[in-house]
Amino acid sequence: MNKLVLLISFTAATAAQHAYAAGPRPPTNVAKKVQGNRTVVGIPEIPPALLETLGRYQNTRGATTLGFTKNGCQLVLTRFAETNQVHRVCRALGTREQLTFFNEPIGFAALAPLASNLDGFVFGKDEGGNEFSQLYWFDLKTRVITRITDGKRSQNGSPVWSPDGKKLAYSSTARNGSDTDVWVYDFQSRAAEAVVTIGGSVAPRDFAPDGKSLIFSKSVSIAEAYPGEVDLATKKVTMYPIDGGKAAFGGFAYASATSAYFVSDEPLAGKPSEFLTLRKHDMATNKVTAVSQSSAWDVAGFALAANRKRLAYITNENGYSKLRVLEVPSHRELKLPTLPAGVFTAFAFSADGNKLAVSVNSATTPNDVYVIDIGKRSVERWTQSEVGGLDVATFVAPTLIQYPTFDSVDGKPRLIPAFYYRPKNVAANVKLPVIINIHGGPESQTTPTFSATIQYLAVEKQVAIISPNVRGSSGYGKTYLTLDNAEKREDSVRDIGALLDWIGKQPELDAKRIGVMGGSYGGYMVLASLTNFSDRIAAGIDVVGISHFGTFLKNTEAYRQDLRRVEYGDERDPKMAALFEKISPLRNAAKIRARLFVAQGKNDPRVPWTEAEQIVDAVSKTGATPWYLLFDDEGHGFRKKANVDYFTAACMLFWQQTLLEKK
Repeated sequence: MNKLVLLISFTAATAAQHAYAAGPRPPTNVAKKVQGNRTVVGIPEIPPALLETLGRYQNTRGATTLGFTKNGCQLVLTRFAETNQVHRVCRALGTREQLTFFNEPIGFAALAPLASNLDGFVFGKDEGGNEFSQLYWFDLKTRVITRITDGKRSQNGSPVWSPDGKKLAYSSTARNGSDTDVWVYDFQSRAAEAVVTIGGSVAPRDFAPDGKSLIFSKSVSIAEAYPGEVDLATKKVTMYPIDGGKAAFGGFAYASATSAYFVSDEPLAGKPSEFLTLRKHDMATNKVTAVSQSSAWDVAGFALAANRKRLAYITNENGYSKLRVLEVPSHRELKLPTLPAGVFTAFAFSADGNKLAVSVNSATTPNDVYVIDIGKRSVERWTQSEVGGLDVATFVAPTLIQYPTFDSVDGKPRLIPAFYYRPKNVAANVKLPVIINIHGGPESQTTPTFSATIQYLAVEKQVAIISPNVRGSSGYGKTYLTLDNAEKREDSVRDIGALLDWIGKQPELDAKRIGVMGGSYGGYMVLASLTNFSDRIAAGIDVVGISHFGTFLKNTEAYRQDLRRVEYGDERDPKMAALFEKISPLRNAAKIRARLFVAQGKNDPRVPWTEAEQIVDAVSKTGATPWYLLFDDEGHGFRKKANVDYFTAACMLFWQQTLLEKK
């Protein structure tokens, strides 16, 4: 999504590419300082007063449900020290008992089926953010932890239990390091074997009720997946037919031995589907029926009770979550108590299906767990996470806005949705500085979830924050999702240009004090915005961002390359290689006249640290002094509290110097 107009000769571009072939050199005009696990370039000492003010915001935390245990307790993922760990809570607002104690955060966990003989959970943990997660079994009775994957440089995830708890399916790159296969671990023999090895990126979805077969899906991109089933005895794979030949798919769950629920945007009853909807497939009759009520929004996820008597699903409606619970098989909708407005990030039924745990996040409150008693139509809050002793009444909730961009739909300007955080109690005639916060993905979506950083900026510094969902974002239909693919990459950068135009027309906003910030693909968008609009943007923070699509695709981990080529284009194609040369920020570094801060994790398997170093080097050669921060023990983003605290403080100092101080 880049809108650069730099025209360099192909010869010059090729020469520049060769200059980086051996890897980036250190930034040339500023000395590096190594401070323990971090390397800093150009970043001043953080003032103690800033650390003190920011400290309360940095001590907020949230809690996410992992599901109910056999005795009616819940497991939750939350942080009390440096990293997220698994805790147990046994009553509403009860004490959180910590179960895992690792320096590295727990990435995910899956409880053993409540009807099984097992009492415990499987969890995933990597090292230093490298995303080569290994799977471990935690026995709740003995507290013994056992690693069940190979412990090598393999990526393991997506755990799915068989109904009897005797087997665990999961995805793994253990076979060859590049393809993600489906493996099954047997808890009796303590052996694992690959059962689906068709190549590409494949993940398990659900076991059949008898445990003899397994539904899986092969992902090509966010808009294209291919479901199938494997007979676990014979390893025979059967791919399911797809109406229209190509579609996106979400979750799958067996409703019975001969029927299954699934989420897809494939045509339904011969009619095209723009959004992901929940359907039911009767395998005996080959009939597919719609389950979700509205086709105007994506179904973001669903859960089926273990007894298959109730089903819950969530729709994503303009970034906000809507929860519905249905009886099965009638699909009669049940009335529910009101939950706080926001985004629901996880949900799980109790063993009998009478209770539903939901993780609720909003712009003004961190993630917390609520439990709905479906029969009583009541709701209890099970966790109340700390917000650093701050008054949540002072926090700023965003307004959903839409601004016009450069192209049209049905003869009218296309509108780009965005969340606008406008500080409270602003004095008359004061123009607010603005930070544009751009999500990654690029197929992600900005939603109104809690951010301590946004609240600090809005409350303490009276900075307006605008988080746009430019073209290519998910949640607005598959047409919108593909508007930035490959050769259309720069069109979404033009959407940022349109937002700059919109800001310039708002009387309360200062168009001369605008910053941009983003991570991963959002980091690329920051760099692309600076190469296109440096005369209109004062500063930018690029976090683990892409600086050249060719070098990124060449150096990202092998298991990700083909997935990313679908979105960005194939760097091995001469035409795409030429386009990458033209639009990549690395080749346009001379156009960056705004202040720049680049932050990166050394262990990042997605966007290698070389992407950060080469853009810092290139900008340094123009005579500028970019700030640069590299953590040795982080990957694609920062998860350890001490690192997050330093990075956030450095960001606030950067904004203070570039947007807030009087020139």
